[in-house]
Amino acid sequence: MKFYKSIPIALFSLALVSGCVSNKKYTELQDTYSKLRERNQELSNKYQDSQRELSGSTSRVKSLEEQIASEKANVAALQDALNKCLNSSSQGNVNISKLVDEINSSNKYIKQLVNAKNKSDSLNMVLTNNLTRSLSREELSDVDVQVLKGVVYISLADNMLYKSGSYEVSDKAGETLSKIAKIIKDYSSYDLLIEGNTDNVPISQPNIRNNWDLSALRASSVVQVLQTKYGVEPKRLTAGGRGEYNPIADNATPDGKAKNRRTQIIITPKLDQFMDLIGKAPEASQK
Repeated sequence: MKFYKSIPIALFSLALVSGCVSNKKYTELQDTYSKLRERNQELSNKYQDSQRELSGSTSRVKSLEEQIASEKANVAALQDALNKCLNSSSQGNVNISKLVDEINSSNKYIKQLVNAKNKSDSLNMVLTNNLTRSLSREELSDVDVQVLKGVVYISLADNMLYKSGSYEVSDKAGETLSKIAKIIKDYSSYDLLIEGNTDNVPISQPNIRNNWDLSALRASSVVQVLQTKYGVEPKRLTAGGRGEYNPIADNATPDGKAKNRRTQIIITPKLDQFMDLIGKAPEASQK
């Protein structure tokens, strides 16, 4: 690298020593000087690239060496465990027998969970079918019924339930809610969470601070209608609001906002049913 840097300087010095030179000779020297500078820069860049590649290769080699050392340590530990097991075969047989018992207990518990899930899914599907059959075509345009992971979600559009910006349940929602209430009353072992959701447009109504308030008030209104007008047991009901923070569509469009303005009736098995099942779990699986 030092050799290439010295060439242009030497040429320039030679020109000075020689005194006056012709324009043609001077131009040739200038061209040669420029080409040598470009070549010098090119070689310098290649040198820098080579240094970076060398540094990266060194890091990769070090990483691989560390991985190899780690794997060798793992192999040594496994070999040591195997030797101990072989040296105490009687104790090993006892441990294997205990392990088999634990596996059998766990399999029994897994079977209980699968049976419970299948039962829950079957009940949810029947409930969903009963709901959709009881609703008219017009009502179904404002009501969406889904089963997700064993839980029934009944999503009600806000324009069917309330007036814009209000939390009072409208008269036209009564017939739809009465049909939903009749179905959920037939499944008394299920709890109900009524969940209010809004779009991201700020609310500007007296005594309503923000969308948190609006969503919670709407959920509370539906809960009270189900209880007082349609006789759903209040101990089965929970009201909650999620404001604008649980969107299912993009709030950038009117259609997206409309989808986000919804109240959900979420139907789930009672908590004590799950707790009873957990109480039947084998001891090995609770450790």
